[in-house]
Amino acid sequence: MPELPETETIARDLDRAVSGATIASVKVHRADVLRDITAAALSRRVAGTRIERSYRRAKAVVIPLDTNDRIVVQPRFTGALLVDDGTLPAEALSYVTVSFSLRDGRALAYRDIRRLGTVALMSPARFAKFDAALGPEPLDPAFTPQHLSGILRDSRQAVKKLLMDQRRVAGVGNIYANEALWRAGIDPSRAAHNISDAEAASLHAGLTSVLREAIEARGTSFRDYRDASGARGGFSGLLAAYGRGGLSCPRCGATLVDTSAIDGRTTVFCAWCQR
Repeated sequence: MPELPETETIARDLDRAVSGATIASVKVHRADVLRDITAAALSRRVAGTRIERSYRRAKAVVIPLDTNDRIVVQPRFTGALLVDDGTLPAEALSYVTVSFSLRDGRALAYRDIRRLGTVALMSPARFAKFDAALGPEPLDPAFTPQHLSGILRDSRQAVKKLLMDQRRVAGVGNIYANEALWRAGIDPSRAAHNISDAEAASLHAGLTSVLREAIEARGTSFRDYRDASGARGGFSGLLAAYGRGGLSCPRCGATLVDTSAIDGRTTVFCAWCQR
């Protein structure tokens, strides 16, 4: 958390809000979030550059600059990128680790309560290496049911673990892996290579639909996730599986199972209608 829908929401917000803005200066409050760059080098290379746009890759927000460097932020569990025009409450700006002051008087702040996320400045070559290590984007038109079936067929991992492997499929985390498998009626513990082509098509439909719906709702907030204006996402009330262990399955009424048996992560599923 944040996963694909949350990071996509942040990236779209930033693209609208700060594309074309010039970074006047950088202040690093907590250098332990930096990767591939020191605080002094970040300030030197970023000050005076123009933000070209913002977009998402996997669970990262990518901000290309006019120097061809890219600011790459991976929010992980408690990170948030906030645009401060002077109206954000002080509470929203607590735990800021890096702040990019813009020439128009605003600031782009990276806030991270637990400081598990990262901020990097990548050259084109370094970004190409980062990008190449990631799997395909599940909402890309090239990511077809047949493509997913091929990925599944090559692995003996539990299907849920495979969906969360960023080298296989980019951007999917625990929340939406649970939801996609519930929608597809597939047991999360099943070996991926045993998923039939028809089941792979159902899983593809479940995955892409839940991701699109969550983006439309601006993500899922339980505690820490906030969009670029500091607002909460609205998808939590639409979750069918994740966070609902012990409650009734919305499809068949059986009690949802809550387990940590798959890769030590919380897995919620219906033992009756997920096979």
